[in-house]
Amino acid sequence: MKIVLTGNPTTDFFNPLIAVSEELNNIIDSENLAEARIYFFSNNPFEKKVLYENGIIYKKSLLVKNKIGLKSFFSIIISIIQIFSIFPDVVFSTGGISSYPTLFAARLLRIPVILHEFNSIPNDINLWAQKFAKKITVAYKQEIDFFDVNKIIQTGQPIRHNLQEPSKSGAYEFLGLEENIPVLWILGGSDGAKNINRKIEEILPKILDRYQVIHQTGRDDFDDIKMLTNSSLMNMKYKYRYHQFDFLNQLSMKMIAGVSDLVISRAGSTLFEIAYWGIPSIIIPRTDSIHNYQIKNAYNYAREGACVVIEENNLGSDSLIFEIDRIYNSENIKKSMKDGADRFSIKDAGKNIAKEIIRIALSHE
Repeated sequence: MKIVLTGNPTTDFFNPLIAVSEELNNIIDSENLAEARIYFFSNNPFEKKVLYENGIIYKKSLLVKNKIGLKSFFSIIISIIQIFSIFPDVVFSTGGISSYPTLFAARLLRIPVILHEFNSIPNDINLWAQKFAKKITVAYKQEIDFFDVNKIIQTGQPIRHNLQEPSKSGAYEFLGLEENIPVLWILGGSDGAKNINRKIEEILPKILDRYQVIHQTGRDDFDDIKMLTNSSLMNMKYKYRYHQFDFLNQLSMKMIAGVSDLVISRAGSTLFEIAYWGIPSIIIPRTDSIHNYQIKNAYNYAREGACVVIEENNLGSDSLIFEIDRIYNSENIKKSMKDGADRFSIKDAGKNIAKEIIRIALSHE
């Protein structure tokens, strides 16, 4: 049995593939499928170590900027040759332009395709590929409006094993936190979070007397925010309660999730991890996301009562502080958000997708 995974080499597209591969490996081991092989096709391996740890063989495909043109033609030809040489039993894709050559080759060679869509509004490649896909697994209920209802399986979003269970063990010592002060966690992490990063920097002098703040700014914004906070917090008594990071690995994420009282985040795939952890949240969706998918994601999550949404054009210092205090100081609101997160989160998503991949792969064999 040969299984090909494909998708953009970015966190949102890559992590669900790895979460599914973990479950695939469990099934392969438990059912003694000794000849099974898993491949990852993309223009970049993204995390070589993670691929190696999960026994995934990387195959480089050329990046296609668009579907038409000479480079696109050559990329597809190369992908056809690569896919033909392996001739997998199934291709599982999270979409994105990096998956296009592989999906095109699979279509031409009549190899079964399963798609996974993790946004409320599907990416363009998944919309294109749906007409020849065998099944489409979806994270949001609302995606039924975009796909053939007979192909849809609502699975929720696969979460990597290392992130599923928050851990308080050693978190306070490792992160340098005080045990009796509430923890506010801000997940920035990319250029798209610069406005959030600036707003957090503005409110720090007004909230550090009652909160300790863990702030993931992203690598690109780290130095600028460090310079600004060094200045604005220079003479503050509680400056030590601000903890800035450019990047958080899985161990850090797991520990922070275990001690956080409230999280502020964008509305990408991290929403599913926040929901899995059951942490009350303020969600600030990007206004420049393709097809405004982040705004739709945020309100679909809020519909379950799991968060408060603040749109970016309404993001003010006073309103942000008001919402932080309002949520933290109300046990009813926090419980309601945790209950909403539990309703939103579908457990065993990775396992259920892996079972479907194995079923289709075996039938193709």
